Amino acid sequence: MRRICLGLAVGLMVGVTSSGAQIARPRVAAAQSLLATLVETYGVSGAEGPVRDIILGQLPPWAHPEVDAKGNIWVRVGEGKPTSVFVAHMDETGFEITAIGEDGLLDIRPRGGFLPWLWEATPALVHTPGGSVPAVFTPRLGVEEQPTRRGTPYKVDVGVSSKAQAEALGVRPGQTVTNPKRFVPLAGYRATGRSFDDRVGSAAQLLALRQLDPTKLPHEVVFLWVVEEEIGLVGSAAAAQQLGFNADRVYAIDTFVSSDSPLDPQNFALTPIGQGPVARMVDNSSVTPTPVVDTLVRLARRNGLSLQVGTTNGGNDGSAFAAWGVVDIPIGWPLRYSHSPVEVIDLRDLVVLGDLLAAIATSW
Repeated sequence: MRRICLGLAVGLMVGVTSSGAQIARPRVAAAQSLLATLVETYGVSGAEGPVRDIILGQLPPWAHPEVDAKGNIWVRVGEGKPTSVFVAHMDETGFEITAIGEDGLLDIRPRGGFLPWLWEATPALVHTPGGSVPAVFTPRLGVEEQPTRRGTPYKVDVGVSSKAQAEALGVRPGQTVTNPKRFVPLAGYRATGRSFDDRVGSAAQLLALRQLDPTKLPHEVVFLWVVEEEIGLVGSAAAAQQLGFNADRVYAIDTFVSSDSPLDPQNFALTPIGQGPVARMVDNSSVTPTPVVDTLVRLARRNGLSLQVGTTNGGNDGSAFAAWGVVDIPIGWPLRYSHSPVEVIDLRDLVVLGDLLAAIATSW
């Protein structure tokens, strides 16, 4: 999701016909295991290869994936119209090395939208072909140096004192830098970590595929995992170009930034975590027709699935298909503290989201 940390959304809960508490714990445990694997894999925009490998390895045996020139994963199943497209993105926010100083310090630039001061004076990892090199994001030299969205007043220190020593570690411009991350279960069904945006969407599509019988789908369904969403919908734009007018509906599976947190005003975006996925009616990049949302709500009710409806800022991969006349129906899950190192979700929302996507593929 192309969104700043702690952003807000408007939400209205509708069609809640089943409680997340009724989901069997083994299903939550299976979803948690899949998500933890994806979350603990690094893949900044432009360097999604490790995440792509995990997804390819988690597909059901009947799937015949293709990887296009951009690095997007395609899984096509079923035949006939309408053609429905599900799209989640594989990349996460982070930094790219722009230069190595003579003192061995690394200049960096953000990849994606977030608040740079969240990373300042924290541990770092430089991702090289030979493995991750431990480092730190340096503190600012003074309080007058203010971080901005376009740059940072700090550098990355790999613990050396010269450019040659940094290069000897395998460090080069163009490589990505993140902080270390870990999937951490919290109380109940909640969990925290970084890159839930959009590892949850990627996991939900895998969970949905595992429920499908490819011989019984009433029409063609395309599942996409795309690259470089965080820096401008690059992968989805390429996929939309390839599909052209052949797609009829696109479901962008991505974060819904919720105001269900101690920091946000409750008059905007109150979509509580743990009460089901969210159909995003309006954002800065798309508007979903009300009759389409109403149909989705009825589908969720028929299948006994919780669903919330809301609007938000930011954009979604489905908007890249708008030029081709494709109806964009973004569906997400409520998330706290988006684009930060401590995003928080409720795992039951992931399970229900997977069920909802499977129901859409087979019944709509």
